[in-house]
Amino acid sequence: MAQDIAEVLPLHGIHVPLVTPFTSTGEVAAEALEALAHEMLDAGATGIVALGTTAEAAGLDEAERDLVTEVCARVCGERGAPLTVGAGSGGTRAAEASLAGLTRWPQVRAALVTVPPFVRPAAAGVLAHFARLAAVSPVPLIIYHIPYRTGQPLDAAALRALGSLPGVAGMKYAGGGIGEDTVALLGDLPAGFEVLAGDDVYLSPLLALGAAGGILASAHLATGRFAELAAAWRAGDAERARPLGHALARMSAAAFAEPNPTVLKGVLHAQGRIPTPDVRLPLLPASEGSVKAVTAALDALA
Repeated sequence: MAQDIAEVLPLHGIHVPLVTPFTSTGEVAAEALEALAHEMLDAGATGIVALGTTAEAAGLDEAERDLVTEVCARVCGERGAPLTVGAGSGGTRAAEASLAGLTRWPQVRAALVTVPPFVRPAAAGVLAHFARLAAVSPVPLIIYHIPYRTGQPLDAAALRALGSLPGVAGMKYAGGGIGEDTVALLGDLPAGFEVLAGDDVYLSPLLALGAAGGILASAHLATGRFAELAAAWRAGDAERARPLGHALARMSAAAFAEPNPTVLKGVLHAQGRIPTPDVRLPLLPASEGSVKAVTAALDALA
């Protein structure tokens, strides 16, 4: 890879996978998206992630995905912030084509690529998939390990092998909990490879175990407090980090009471930050009770 990963891709801190706001007539609300991106960076986020699961990327058409990427690239270019873009596919050839398309936006610093979902290749097949992608990708890869969505559990040895591939900068780790493999991975990371928490409620313990930061949907809300938590663990200030981590975990649990990003959109709309709480089918808008529960948790953080 032409550029040194450490020079172009700071993985510490909080990276926010932006929602895609919609207008009352169902189009992408580009101005609201741009404002959200600026708000996240103003509040202390290290970087922005476009076209993650939270963006409802599967529900956007190609032109809309390009628009979202363009808006986020413009903001990150203006702010000098790292932009990660969701890319890839369940098939290796299609994933290569998806990654090649990122060359249109020079502001993109990394690609977030999910372990092949549904296909369930053997661990050796996952490794071969990412070795091929890393060899051709125009930007470093952040592997998205989320076995409860992909159906592909991987042990610490397999995750470490993925992290050792040239061109792989890190992993969004959403294992659904903290078990033996989590501890083993974070206790012996490959050189130049970082783990980012992907399960919002487990952010604080993962940071305590050595994660560099997180890619967190709930960090749309109380963004500065999430950044504060990451900084506290980075500084070894457990006394400050523990109570804050517990409070943020309670808020995050409330934000995921219904499928992501429905509750987040409901709260952001209630705060006047996006024009509608709308999502696209097969998602349905969040209930009023779930939105109120997050609002109460946010009030408790103050």
